[in-house]
Amino acid sequence: MNKHCEALELPKILEKLAALTACADAHEAALALEPQTQFYEAQRLLRETEAAHILIAKFGAPSFGGLLNVNGALRRAEAGATLSMRVLLDIAGVLRAVRGICTWREKSAGTESALDDLFGSLYANKYLEDLICNAILSEEEMSDNASPQLKDIRRKKRAQDARIREQLERLLRSPAYKNSLQDALVTQRGGRFVVPVKAEHRAEVPGLVHDTSSSGSTVFIEPAAVVEANNEIKVLESRERDEIERILTELSAQAGSFADSIRISYQSAVALNLIFAKANLAYQMKASLPVLNADGEIELKKARHPLIPADRVVPVDIRLGTDFDALVITGPNTGGKTVSIKTLGLLTLMAACGLYIPAADNSRVAVFGKVLADIGDEQSIEQSLSTFSAHMTNLVRIDRETDDNTLVLIDELGAGTDPVEGAALAVAVIEALRKKGARLAATTHYSELKEYALHTDRVENASCEFSVETLSPTYRLLIGVPGRSNAFAISERLGLRREILDDAEALVSSENRRFEDVVDALERSRAELEQEKARVLEREAQIDRLRAQAEAAKREAAEKGQRELERAKREAAALTENARRAANSLLLEVERLKKEQAKEKDAAAAARKARAAMKAKLGELDDLTAESFGTADDGEYTLPRELRVGDTVFVTTLGTQATVVSVPDARKNVEVQAGAMKMKVSQDALRLLKGKPKASPAPRRPVSEGSRAAAQNTAMRVDLRGKNTEEAILDLDMFLDGAVRAGLNEVTIVHGKGTGVLRKAVQAHLRKHPNIRTFRTGVYGEGEEGVTIAELK
Repeated sequence: MNKHCEALELPKILEKLAALTACADAHEAALALEPQTQFYEAQRLLRETEAAHILIAKFGAPSFGGLLNVNGALRRAEAGATLSMRVLLDIAGVLRAVRGICTWREKSAGTESALDDLFGSLYANKYLEDLICNAILSEEEMSDNASPQLKDIRRKKRAQDARIREQLERLLRSPAYKNSLQDALVTQRGGRFVVPVKAEHRAEVPGLVHDTSSSGSTVFIEPAAVVEANNEIKVLESRERDEIERILTELSAQAGSFADSIRISYQSAVALNLIFAKANLAYQMKASLPVLNADGEIELKKARHPLIPADRVVPVDIRLGTDFDALVITGPNTGGKTVSIKTLGLLTLMAACGLYIPAADNSRVAVFGKVLADIGDEQSIEQSLSTFSAHMTNLVRIDRETDDNTLVLIDELGAGTDPVEGAALAVAVIEALRKKGARLAATTHYSELKEYALHTDRVENASCEFSVETLSPTYRLLIGVPGRSNAFAISERLGLRREILDDAEALVSSENRRFEDVVDALERSRAELEQEKARVLEREAQIDRLRAQAEAAKREAAEKGQRELERAKREAAALTENARRAANSLLLEVERLKKEQAKEKDAAAAARKARAAMKAKLGELDDLTAESFGTADDGEYTLPRELRVGDTVFVTTLGTQATVVSVPDARKNVEVQAGAMKMKVSQDALRLLKGKPKASPAPRRPVSEGSRAAAQNTAMRVDLRGKNTEEAILDLDMFLDGAVRAGLNEVTIVHGKGTGVLRKAVQAHLRKHPNIRTFRTGVYGEGEEGVTIAELK
């Protein structure tokens, strides 16, 4: 990392990035990250970070735990070496991590990504992973299931251990050795089973002495009876070690055969780990994707320095390279000048590293070949360099390295020497760097640089705002406005005597005072314009809110009106349907009477008249529903004139037309006549109609809750079992009449199976019934031949 990046504190950002990685190699790669100097390479890195950022938002971040660098072990395995259980478990851990990343990617397989090439180079090798994990339990223990031979050896070993313990347990319980033994327990020395014997009784227990206690009072003897058995265990242990070695050699050979794919997968996983760490850092910093360009144009919106705490940082807007190439930032100390140019440089470097930047959306950042910075006091006693000399040394190096693809950032340009010479030198340095085509941002206290920026094309002033009232900076960067030193104002606020200030002001040249007055006037005008702009924006926002509320209220009223109209239409349709059903019932009754009195001409004529009257009434009711519904009450209504006898009116409370019989009385009640009925109604319930009264249609009343309840309570099933044919047919007719009035579509008639006589009579009656469309015998689950299902017309 070069000293310019260190001056802009890029290494601290990379440390934050490294802390979000999951493996050592990704951690090192994060710390070694360098800004790209080629536009397309920087753009590629940003596209990768953007892809990871989107995937995390949709599916969460994948896990990279378990990634270890096993390249050295794989090279040894390829060469034929036998790897330890610990190393083989590390290889299995890498395979497990790679498989986890592949599984995560499968869940998001429908989303194309700039990371598809890296994901595609991951190879999940579950075969080798299971082979290792099933054989090795830990870095010191091999599973019994690693091979049939190992399982058999360990089974024999356990059986031999059990036999030896059984023999020694019998010896411990034997009365002959009761006084000879120190403790009644079986232990091991040198991998052989022994018993503790008192030193003075050692001759009483035949066998081999393997150890003595530290006090010398106990000797550990391997009884002669178990010597051969212990020897057998030693042989089995030797065979076990040989088998474990053989298994490790075989597993190592398998790992060596897959070495290339494991290495490629590991490298891709490390690269993905670094990319997803960049995306996680973006979420952590609440950063956004910058728009890169190769034209040297920077436009940062609400940029925040990422190393300043979020509760203290003040967002700034910075631009450079658009309508000016050099920015001269002035203002008092601790006002934020240095932070501004550091933010400019650091965010440029972060974007070139493929990192999101803490700024508003659509901020533009240029990719430079070099970013050169002279920031901070580099005074060195060891090198005998003063502050001025140290800055000049850096400026000499910067001047030598600058070209037309360079961003130069200089803090306190020309400071540390005589003000006149320092100001002249500062102007000359800016001019020299501009001639080379560099983009430049510099901070200074010199008034000469303010004037230079005012009169020079493509050089712009900027200042860090300072509040004289509170004696504190606001940290806002104002581009296009030169800053004031505010030395006299600050001194006065701090209590310096007026006489001293007057003397000081008298010593300032008239030209300088005029310049400061112009700057002061500009600052006041800018503040007033900003306040006025804020007021205008607030008014516009209020107007927008009121407009949105009015439009919402209008939409709500229209929707409510539409709902009410739909409800009214539904009620009208229900009224018509109920009337139609009643009329059909009456017509059926007339038809029945007609059949019974077919020879009587008067009855037949009466039936025809009744049917014609009913159809006429139904037609009028349909017309009323389709055309006149909704006119009963249309909100606020005022009679166009006083009512007179003979006027045709519409009575809203009855839903019918009537004729005025008498004018309104003192209580505004009017006597009206509707057909043969006279009544008194309130004048407010009348609507004046033109022309003579028409035949009033039937009153439009909504379907009552009682009618609805009756329809819902009408049985859909009748039970005729236990009745003779005449009684059953009579009950059936009554049931069907009620079903028709209730508007049912289908009914169930229960007649039982029995001899089938009642079923035949019912179905014969249904076949002739005028209200039955069709019928059928019940199926399984409905009652089968015991019921008949009838569909009504």
